[in-house]
Amino acid sequence: MGYWTLEDIDWGRFDRAKIDPELLKVAKAASLVERNARDYAAYLCSVFSDDPEVLRTIHEWAAEEVQHGMPLGRWAQMADPGFDFEAAFRHFVAEIKLPLEAKESVRGSRTGEWVARCVVETGTSSMYSALAQAAEEPVLKQICQNIAADEFRHYKLFYTHLKRYLVRERVGFWTRLRVAFGRAAESEDDELAYAYYAANHRADGPYHRRTYVERYARRAFRYYRYGHVERAFAMIFKAVGLKPHGWLNRFVATVAHRVLRWRIRRFELRESKAAAAVA
Repeated sequence: MGYWTLEDIDWGRFDRAKIDPELLKVAKAASLVERNARDYAAYLCSVFSDDPEVLRTIHEWAAEEVQHGMPLGRWAQMADPGFDFEAAFRHFVAEIKLPLEAKESVRGSRTGEWVARCVVETGTSSMYSALAQAAEEPVLKQICQNIAADEFRHYKLFYTHLKRYLVRERVGFWTRLRVAFGRAAESEDDELAYAYYAANHRADGPYHRRTYVERYARRAFRYYRYGHVERAFAMIFKAVGLKPHGWLNRFVATVAHRVLRWRIRRFELRESKAAAAVA
């Protein structure tokens, strides 16, 4: 594939005055999740152990994902000198465990695994696009733009493998749709929430899942605009076999964007009430 490195980032343009404290918290959490890609690669290599083409793809993909975590972590330490990237990462990986012993896909089929991977790349490409657009700090903007471009490319690569395995396994539309929505729902599992906790609040007390799911979501998703949501659903539609562009995508994206904005307002209100109660 070929990928950019830390040396390609123009670190000299760092501007502390343009740091968004809320975006900084999201970047810290993202740095931990991205850096942990080796575990995901181990799982995928186990599932696709007899497919040399996939194994080559996975190793290259994992190297790029780890590469994403390193500049995010470095930038976060520049923005907040008190942030210990290494300590936060150790804390994160000690608690978040992946099914590394699995020999078959937890999605029910190899095709299902590729659908799930396409959904993941949809989410990451959309998120980094939104963060890049929102960021005013030049270095973070460059990092997020680079990562977003990689994630779109990863989606295209995984979609190519998805088409290969569809020919072999002929997994139906409804099964693919179920896998896609199931994987999308996992965006509110412990991984992202715990990454947010480990990066920002591990000294504040014990982890509470609902609290940190909401804290992460209200900060990460506040930067999404309608265009980010519409493009994300177009990519998901394509992976499950629906027409990616058209009235259905626009309708679903409009509803999803409104629900997203409503949830963010609800989370903000709940967090402000909790802060007032502590004060």
